[in-house]
Amino acid sequence: MRTASRFVIVLIFLGIVLGGIFGYKFYQFGQMQEMFSQPQPPAIISATTATTESWTPAKKAVGSTTAVNGIEIANEEPGVIESIHFESGDNVKKGEVLLRMDAAIDEAALRTRRAEAQLAAQEFNRVSDLLPRRAVSQSDYDKAKANYDAAQARVNEAEATLSKKVIRAPFDGTLGLRMVDQGQYLATGTPIVEINMLNPIYVDYTLSEKDLPLVATGYDVEASVAAIPGETFSGEVSAINTSVNPETRTVRIRATIDNPDNKLKPGMFATIFTRQPEDVSVVTVPQTAISYNTYGDFVFVVEPGENDQLIVNRRSVTTGEIRDGRVAITDGLDAGEQVVAKGLLRLRAGQHVTIQEDPAPGQQDASQAEASE
Repeated sequence: MRTASRFVIVLIFLGIVLGGIFGYKFYQFGQMQEMFSQPQPPAIISATTATTESWTPAKKAVGSTTAVNGIEIANEEPGVIESIHFESGDNVKKGEVLLRMDAAIDEAALRTRRAEAQLAAQEFNRVSDLLPRRAVSQSDYDKAKANYDAAQARVNEAEATLSKKVIRAPFDGTLGLRMVDQGQYLATGTPIVEINMLNPIYVDYTLSEKDLPLVATGYDVEASVAAIPGETFSGEVSAINTSVNPETRTVRIRATIDNPDNKLKPGMFATIFTRQPEDVSVVTVPQTAISYNTYGDFVFVVEPGENDQLIVNRRSVTTGEIRDGRVAITDGLDAGEQVVAKGLLRLRAGQHVTIQEDPAPGQQDASQAEASE
């Protein structure tokens, strides 16, 4: 009897506890229903209107800068450096002496060749005077002439060898780092210094074969490099390759870019825009109005709802080029339509909204002053 009483007491206690829990949960559920049943206040948004602008169409590509003339200067004849006439980074003119090598042996060889040529010239002159009087045969004359020509050729050869002991700049350009030292022995073909012609400079890039109709020689181009942010360099398309790469289906394009301050260096990674010759009208919105998504880009369009209220609806769009913070919309949006300018993540389709009016410049300055006080 006592055990049954205890069992009944436990059941009553459990019933009271479970009843209290279920009652509290039911009360919370009712509160949530009441909260959601109440109309939510409209979200405050900043809106902008899609506008029509006149843009010059451009095709974006990436490439690299290349010197118009750029080589590594090396010697053709071996020898020991006698004197160096340049420093790393110098700007030089074509023909300017960069380096002289010891040429004592070559100068002596040249004097020998000139003496031999002088003797051969005297012998040829004597034979030439005797030939009209038939004092010598024609074969003696031909032999003397051949000896004279050979001696003169040896002189020219010695002069050419001697001239190669003086290294000169092959064209106007800027020198790189010096790679040799005073008194160093140079074997044939030893690198001495790099020289590049930097103004103008080439930018080589590739375009898909389907974009070939959008580019032609003489079209304007603008290039930018990561090393010089915020600055663009202007030029024009100077050459288009005559064949398409069968593996990548791309064609190589070369543009000539003005580089008066030598800011661009060969080998830089460049972003290139090839401009079309005529402007076109495009619908644009601020870049902050676009939500970029894996499944497609979209905007929130502001539309009229019930009871003179405004709502936003999500709409997929096709985006194009980006310029100065504005995005070209090629499909999905018409000029004059109103879209949410920013803060897209906190919105949902069909949500009621209120457009926040931007304060006038004077009012904005006054409000900022009050906030600072």
